[in-house]
Amino acid sequence: AAATCEIDECAAMPSPCGADQTCTDPDKASDKLHDFECACNSDMSIKKVDGPATCDKDECASNPCGMGQTCDDPVQSVSSIGDFTCTCANGVKATGSAATCETDECAAMPSPCGADQTCQDPNKAADKLHDFECTCNNDMSIKKVDGPVTACIVDECSSTPCGMGQTCVDGDTKASSLNDYTCECANGVMAIGKPATCEMGTTDECTSNPPPCGTDQDCTDPNTTGASLNDFVCTCRTGSG
Repeated sequence: AAATCEIDECAAMPSPCGADQTCTDPDKASDKLHDFECACNSDMSIKKVDGPATCDKDECASNPCGMGQTCDDPVQSVSSIGDFTCTCANGVKATGSAATCETDECAAMPSPCGADQTCQDPNKAADKLHDFECTCNNDMSIKKVDGPVTACIVDECSSTPCGMGQTCVDGDTKASSLNDYTCECANGVMAIGKPATCEMGTTDECTSNPPPCGTDQDCTDPNTTGASLNDFVCTCRTGSG
């Protein structure tokens, strides 16, 4: 009778399993071919008969982490799915999913708010963008979300609201403090939020020298306020031509 020769299928070169696998032939009888077994070196529980096993699975290859994050798959085994780690630039990590990195929008240079404003980012999570808040330094009650305040400082005197010859002073240039400017006359008379009515030192135009009317006329100034000049009236005396 023919002999039954032993054939170790694992002795073949190169190995019928991969370089990262261990080959075992449980029955080396010549009539027991294709029964060799490949076991993953990274995970011996993963095996396949008559061919190499699928051992490695690099989960980072599919870019599961968010932009700017580093992916690391420490055990690239098909039996270790979901063990990859996502790491943010600031060190925040998550396993099996993308990390929620902190993003301080106010840290941008230049600041998203103006130089005269303070920036605050109440929620620095990467999925909470455009929620930063700009607050006027001269009036903390004036705020705007996702952008600089249009105008923190309003100088009302720039529009020349006072009358000619008057001095305008805007003591509080906050956007929330309108109509608080002061108009001041040369003689000290003031008005707030509107032009002042200045009183002249001598407002009776008929007392000027020389008199504005003729020698045979009477002069009458019905309004002796500084705001009503050139309103005097000249009247002929009785019997004069």
